Amino acid sequence: MFLKTKQDGSLLEVVNLAPLFDPFAKQLEGRLHAGEELQELELFDKADLQFPSGEPLPRCWWDPAYPHN
Repeated sequence: MFLKTKQDGSLLEVVNLAPLFDPFAKQLEGRLHAGEELQELELFDKADLQFPSGEPLPRCWWDPAYPHN
């Protein structure tokens, strides 16, 4: 799955989807798609990510208290 960073709009390939859907996980592992060489895996804060269309991530993916608040 691909997301993009809010900061500069860089395209990010999410390597493991489980932390993306886990509201208790604050970070996920992925690699930026920049240039022609394969980038190293890095940790990214979910709060700094959005869909390529610019839409935010669903609240149930990042808020552990959802739907109780």
